[in-house]
Amino acid sequence: MKPIMLHGHERSITQIKFNREGDLLFSASKDPKPNVWYSINGERLGTFDGHSGTVWSLDVKWDTSLFVTGSADQTMRIWDVETGVSLECLEQKTSVRGVSFSYSGTMIAYTTDKMMGQNSELIIIDVREPNDIDGTPIMRTQVTPNNSKALSVLWGPLDEFVVTGHEDGSVIKWDMRTGKIMEIGQEHTKQIKDMQLSHDGMMLITASKDTTARLWDITDLEALKQYKTDRPVNSAAITPLVDKYPHVVMGGGQEAMDVTTTSSKIGKFDARFFHLVFEEEFARVKGHFGPINSICFHPNGRGYASGGEDGYIRVHVFDDSYYQFRFDF
Repeated sequence: MKPIMLHGHERSITQIKFNREGDLLFSASKDPKPNVWYSINGERLGTFDGHSGTVWSLDVKWDTSLFVTGSADQTMRIWDVETGVSLECLEQKTSVRGVSFSYSGTMIAYTTDKMMGQNSELIIIDVREPNDIDGTPIMRTQVTPNNSKALSVLWGPLDEFVVTGHEDGSVIKWDMRTGKIMEIGQEHTKQIKDMQLSHDGMMLITASKDTTARLWDITDLEALKQYKTDRPVNSAAITPLVDKYPHVVMGGGQEAMDVTTTSSKIGKFDARFFHLVFEEEFARVKGHFGPINSICFHPNGRGYASGGEDGYIRVHVFDDSYYQFRFDF
């Protein structure tokens, strides 16, 4: 399985994401310029110039017409994917940490940091007119001080609620119309670094610094499965081909500050594959020279991409042996 290596960022990768068709791969990093690539050959299509700080998160609308980024420069920007033009820049009082398009693409949910005397907030805005967005939110609710800072956000089925992952390891479901808490799941003991939905939107996987990833039923926030490792998990994804190949891929590694003190051979920076149901690890893929910060499956399930602390993105296409492997049970 020989990867395509993408190197267009000057600093470590924070998040990568395929569009719905899988022909484009979007990437954000601690430098202020998000990139977009052709996933089939690794050619860089362009950059999005406008931010002046770390880009923490990104998301792409279902039709790949719009692209949203949240940054440490205290702005959230909405971009035209085709032209690379910044259509809207919404200024906040603190850093924007997590962003997510609704399934319909008409709303964006985003979370802000707790800093400079400001509370962490969950905000939802209407983006049906991307060239004329009203900065007044549909919903704004305080996350802190009642709960810990929200680091990531996702939409539930039919855009009826949003789910946030928090610094204390909790997962909270919010009613989109009232801003009230519907459910709280507290299984992790340390901060949640990443959350991703299954292809059908009914399951959720969380990656945490407590060295585990957990699979949740999104309707009632019931924890279904736990995937244990020996290192902090920074990102985890569920394959779209869950009926034929029920697999989970996870990426992580030790803290970035400890990376230079250990050999890359024992740094444990490989992507790890687990069986979705049996919770057993069955494969590892090496390659990165630092912790994996973001990982995602290709929408057709025939490959995956990972972005690391080393600033590289690796796009893999599975060999035939991946499809021939079967668990004995």
